[in-house]
Amino acid sequence: MEEKKGNKKQQNQINIELPEDVAEGVYANLAMVAHSNSEFVIDFIRLMPGVPKAKVKSRVVVTPEHAKRLLNALKDNINKYESNFGPIKQSEEAPKFPMNFGSNVGEA
Repeated sequence: MEEKKGNKKQQNQINIELPEDVAEGVYANLAMVAHSNSEFVIDFIRLMPGVPKAKVKSRVVVTPEHAKRLLNALKDNINKYESNFGPIKQSEEAPKFPMNFGSNVGEA
């Protein structure tokens, strides 16, 4: 009986491949979420300071069930992060970017 449980565990394992180009990640500083009755669409966007046009860098489409799992996983990870590093500060206002991005004026 113990052997059957062990075999079942091995059958439920998924081998996940992470290609090198995907492992590098894509930077996004804005996300927009839309949904229909059958799916959630999450667009990850890179907004550059001083540039009036932003680009969607990645789009992820998931089922409502997976969207809820993602929400729970994010909540869990944020709680763990804050336990280790303290509360994440959140401002009510939108992030401010210097409008002279790319010039010789420096900011830190």
